[in-house]
Amino acid sequence: MSTDVQLRRTQGTKAGGRTRVRDVISIGRPAFWVVSVVPYYTGILLATRQLVPPFEEWPRLIIGAVVLGPLVWLAVLAVNDAYDLPSDRLNPRKSKSPLLDGRITLGTAKRLAFAAAVAAVGLSLQVGIVFALGVLLAVLLGYAYSVPPVRLKTRAGFDVAVNALALGAFGPLAGWAAINPDLSDFPWLMGLQGTLAAIGLYIPTTIADLEADKAAGYHTIAVRFGARTTYLIGYAAWIAAAILSVVLAATATIIPREMLPLELVMVPVLIAAYRKLIGPHQSFKGIITLATLFLFPCATFALTYTGVL
Repeated sequence: MSTDVQLRRTQGTKAGGRTRVRDVISIGRPAFWVVSVVPYYTGILLATRQLVPPFEEWPRLIIGAVVLGPLVWLAVLAVNDAYDLPSDRLNPRKSKSPLLDGRITLGTAKRLAFAAAVAAVGLSLQVGIVFALGVLLAVLLGYAYSVPPVRLKTRAGFDVAVNALALGAFGPLAGWAAINPDLSDFPWLMGLQGTLAAIGLYIPTTIADLEADKAAGYHTIAVRFGARTTYLIGYAAWIAAAILSVVLAATATIIPREMLPLELVMVPVLIAAYRKLIGPHQSFKGIITLATLFLFPCATFALTYTGVL
């Protein structure tokens, strides 16, 4: 065999390896990692009252971020993609999925999900037993969301509850547990506020996928109640989250009273932005814009809560 042929085969093998790595990362949706790491950091912030946690805590906290970011998302999204193929084939938004064009097989996706789940739970033990139990629960809920016969994704209401609780309550709780395994002092009202906000942000995604889910026979909340009613449910949750934040600031319950003037300005802005950006005919661009706007009061809370402002 000539040197040129060997070189081309070696280059092809390396390129194939790089492609497979990119495909695995693609299934894990790197953009989603921030969605869980931000609530995780919020929990750390609540537990330490410091913008930057103590240096000696960093190794465990970094492990926790890896678990909640790449590993948990790969575990739950790979299995979700495997069981969502019927609707994904009808959804233009999923047209570049590695499963749809055969770059990753159905069996490989399921094996990736299992391996990531085992790695997430195993690595989480380095953070702490309470944290690890929470990760195990999150992975089990992820499987229950996607895998028949439970398949909570197709049960209107449960589809929203799983995602909203995972992001709005579990994320901060995981961050708190990474610092302090005693959950008795966790500020549960912040978990409620986060869950309401997560409902407001998650529900529009079911509207964006309404037609594909309906064609596939998935009874999501948007399919069950229709786009208009589903939108109003999300809007009501968003308003409730905004009002609760004002109440918490006014009573100096968790949110410092110094934030009240900002809350009185930002709450009407956020409510108006939801009405402007989110609607019965939904696209993901509006959701991303609203979520980005929501980060402003979150950042201000962090600076105020830690005494920087």
